[in-house]
Amino acid sequence: MKARRLGSQGLMAPPMGLGCMGMTAFYDAAQDEAQEQLSLKTIDKALELGINFLDTAWIYQNKVSGKTNEELVGKAIKKHGREKFIIATKFGVEFAADMTPVPHMGRPEHVRRHCEDSLRRLGTNYIDLYYMHRMDSTTSIEETMEEVKKLIAEGKVKYVGLSECTAAELRAAHAVQPITAIQASSPQSTCAQMEWSLQTRDIEAEIVPTARELGVAIVPYSPLGRGMLSQKFKSRDDIQATDMRRFNPRFNEENFDANYQNALKIKAVADRKGCTPAQVALAWLLNQGNDVFPIPGTKSPERMEASENAGAVNVILTPEDLEELSNVDEGKVLRPALAFTVIIDHLL
Repeated sequence: MKARRLGSQGLMAPPMGLGCMGMTAFYDAAQDEAQEQLSLKTIDKALELGINFLDTAWIYQNKVSGKTNEELVGKAIKKHGREKFIIATKFGVEFAADMTPVPHMGRPEHVRRHCEDSLRRLGTNYIDLYYMHRMDSTTSIEETMEEVKKLIAEGKVKYVGLSECTAAELRAAHAVQPITAIQASSPQSTCAQMEWSLQTRDIEAEIVPTARELGVAIVPYSPLGRGMLSQKFKSRDDIQATDMRRFNPRFNEENFDANYQNALKIKAVADRKGCTPAQVALAWLLNQGNDVFPIPGTKSPERMEASENAGAVNVILTPEDLEELSNVDEGKVLRPALAFTVIIDHLL
């Protein structure tokens, strides 16, 4: 894949990354060495395809082994070399022993501690893209970003992003330290990270226009609707009992059938194109602009070998296709506050 500018601060990345969360947490991640090796093989295959933009976080932790996603990614870095990867990780989320969220994670001392710990787990001396994972209502975004600026000056962080912020928070952060990306938004940011897919489009109202005004890239997570749009699940029975998605409103008994029928509309386009529903869903996102960098996840080297997700860059959607897809009904979304509740309940 040919790299392109991610945000306006100078970071270059392929148009699609690899979300690594499911390799260690939440999505029925296996607890054994065999699964770890499969995950590492998946990263190997991604690298072969030119997908070297990895999204991780220490909080994506295996609840049995205690191993973190960052440690897994660190093994891939050790194998292939640091220069082969663009690493995005996160700070600002931590749970106490009783699994309640620890407050004040935006305070400078916590920002620095999380950074130092991430560098150690990853086995590197710098982070390419450092997201504030969730906003801290008890600490001003300006105070948090001042500490991030220091980390950048020290060479420990290259670019900064925000995940799940409001348009106002993005503007405030951007005024202090240029944001590169939002997962979906960040300080004076290069990038914003948020959920965006054919079933979750609420960020189009305010976040997307604000990010584009500020020159901030958008990194959509769950671009395949957490598996719904790829036709991974035909019924709730296909979801393992230990998979967090069983607790997601999108997949409950009330909503599953309606959301599945919506996903079939995407399959109809895929059948005409001779590609998979996942490729159509990703191609739709890529058609939203060159500032959009989806990060679909997989822990299957076979899927990566088949280039299912990577093949989306070669899918050509006509204006008629895009109009048809834009009429797909949105599914039941899982808002950030509820997402924390779901994760905590799943971990207990």
